[in-house]
Formats: sequence, C-alpha cells, structure tokens
Amino acid sequence: MEGRSLDADTQMATVKNIIGVASGKGGVGKSTVSLNLALALSQTGAKVGLLDADIYGPSIPLMLGMKDGSMEVEDNKLQPADSNGLKVVSFGFFADQSNQAAIYRGPIISGILKQFLVDTNWSELDYLIVDLPPGTGDIPLTLAQTIPITGILVITTPQDVASNVAVKAVSMFEKLNVPIIGVIENMSHFICPNCDDKHYIFGSGGAKKISEQFKIPFLGEIPLNYGIMSGSDLGKPIMITDVDSPSANAFRVSAKNVAAQCSIIASNLQEEMESEASDAEPSSITSISENPTS
Repeated sequence: MEGRSLDADTQMATVKNIIGVASGKGGVGKSTVSLNLALALSQTGAKVGLLDADIYGPSIPLMLGMKDGSMEVEDNKLQPADSNGLKVVSFGFFADQSNQAAIYRGPIISGILKQFLVDTNWSELDYLIVDLPPGTGDIPLTLAQTIPITGILVITTPQDVASNVAVKAVSMFEKLNVPIIGVIENMSHFICPNCDDKHYIFGSGGAKKISEQFKIPFLGEIPLNYGIMSGSDLGKPIMITDVDSPSANAFRVSAKNVAAQCSIIASNLQEEMESEASDAEPSSITSISENPTS
C-alpha cells in the first residue's frame, strides 16, 4: 500500500495474520469482543497477540485484571506482557488512566501506534488482534498505512444507530484496499435462563444488513450475558471463567469463522501473486518472417 515502508513489512514478518477490529461508534463492546476472540483463538492452540490500540482510552489491561501490569524494554524492543496465553501491549501499561485523560495530537498518536506495531518483540504469532478505537480517525488510518493487514473485522450491535455508523468503517477500509474479514454482531440477543427463549432487546438484523449490503461474511452473533459485563469489570474474561456459557460458545464459533476467512484471504492473495508473476514473464518469440525483403 502506498506510504507503507518495507522496513515495517520486515519487522512484522513473524506475524502470520494481523486483524484490525473496528467499529463505527463506541459502546458496541468492541474491546470485549477483541479480547474474547483472542482468547478463543489462543485456546485452539494458536499463538496470539493482542494490541490495545485505543491510546485515548485503553481498556484491555482492566479487562485482563492487569491494572498494575507493565512491559519491559530489551534490546530496544518492547516485550509484551503475558496474560492467559496472550502477548499483550497497551498504552494503559505506561499511563495512569484512572485519573487523567490522554491528550495527544494525531501525529503523536500515530507515532505511538507505529512503535507498538514495529518496535515490539511479537515473536512468532499466528494472529495479532488489534483493538482499534471507534471511528475512522488517525489510528485506523495509521494501521492501514503502516503494516500488511490481513483484514478488518467489523463489530456492531443490532440496532440501526450502530449498524448505520459501522458501514462508515467498512467504507473507509475498502477505499484503502484493506480486505474486510467480516462482521460480528455483539449484544445480539438475550437468552432467558428460565425458558431458553431468545429476546431481541436491541432489535435484530443489524450485522446481516451490513453483510448483505457490502457482500462481506457474517461471522457470528454474541448474546447478551451479565457474565461478560461483570467479567470485563473484574478482569475475568468469560472465555476464562465460564467456558461452557452460550456467550463463550458464540465466541468460539466466531473465532473459527474468523480463522477460516483469514485462510481464504491468504489463499486469494497467493493466487493473485502467482498470477501477477506469470503475467510479468516475458513472452517468447514464436515465429519470424518467412519472407524477408531484399
């Protein structure tokens, strides 16, 4: 992509799949989905990293119970913190986010993100999940222009007010020629613990509308669950504390679908590269004039 340095590509060469998790607006549970998807992928045996790219309001340390966590620097490289099998990087490890706001201009924010991406010892990873801030500002743009992204995963909730804004994120990344892995609907429905009926508290169909409009895969729906909310506040993700819950099962299904789409994108990219290489080969001369002029 134009504007991306080859050095950045080299620095990230040990990461097989880089997945940006985006939303058009805040409040849709994007960080919660990012974290639990990362855990679900890790529980399949994959090596997974989680980058909390929300510099203004990092929440991943709190959700992992790592408020006092830290990262070390060795050989001029950031060393990610370890939690539940994940390699974790967050600005929350460097600043006291409880009492003060992070006030930075765009270029500084972009610089911090670039450092987190290319100056971190991610080692060998199958997946790096990048939890982006909501909207279509500097950080998503920096991500797209800095490293070779496998694709973007869009998170929305069922109601139109969320899905109508989420399409802006889809449109932005499509303009940047970044593949869209698919869309996941969070807070999709509530499953009654007494009767197992589904109640669509926030309406229904928001993610499927986006899927149909942009012809991108619909990868899953995550039900409402009190355990998700309380677990996030207490630093105990539901993929760790309640692995048999409907929500944990939904995260596993979504993670499986995300992994499958990453494989499809990689296969399509390989085919395109082979086709371009074939087209670039010089054609051989197959015939010459049999009647040269004298």
